[in-house]
Amino acid sequence: MTPNLVADGVVWYVVFLFSLTCHEAAHALVAKWGGDPTASRGGQVTLNPIPHMRREIFGTVIMPILSYALGGWMIGWASAPYDPFWRDRHPLRAAWMALAGPVANVTLVLTAAVAIRLLIIARVLAAPDKVGFTHVVGAASPGIPEGLAFFLSILFSLNLLLALFNLIPVPPLDGSSAIGLFLGENGARRFAALTRNPTLAIVGLILCWRVFPYIFQPVFWTSLRLLYF
Repeated sequence: MTPNLVADGVVWYVVFLFSLTCHEAAHALVAKWGGDPTASRGGQVTLNPIPHMRREIFGTVIMPILSYALGGWMIGWASAPYDPFWRDRHPLRAAWMALAGPVANVTLVLTAAVAIRLLIIARVLAAPDKVGFTHVVGAASPGIPEGLAFFLSILFSLNLLLALFNLIPVPPLDGSSAIGLFLGENGARRFAALTRNPTLAIVGLILCWRVFPYIFQPVFWTSLRLLYF
């Protein structure tokens, strides 16, 4: 692995870990607001990544580093614990808890977009001739602007990916619980009971893995057009 790939990997991992931490901290915070202190007692209402890493060491450390070393991009996961009895008693609160994670990722996408536009105006960054997942914006000059462009590109693209993937309404993804907001309390409770089958969760993940590129690509290119309108 070349020094450039290692340096890019460090940026990838910093953005990846920060994004997962924001996602799970949002789950934990909204659960606490809704009356479930489980994740809060575990120290997960925090942007400090260490409590999240302790809970999911394989998904937050081993898998992302391994996937980058083998494929040049990172996959992984984290989780925030919750009380299943609280979820049964308050399905709508649980739905808001589920939605909070993707909302955190959307917030990071918008933050990256605002930073990109401001830095283009300041002539630190520039619209690239060729765009991609890791090249949403280019540098106006060599040096620090190049690293900044790479960082913001990953922040924008990765959080868009995390938000979209988690919003798919298939168990065990967040969208499966968040859809309860459209069903009312009794409907959300019944829907949650239907989606607890572990086999359904496995099938759901396989299905999402196959269809997600067809969801992400048009949204990604539409987002870029909005960024540079």
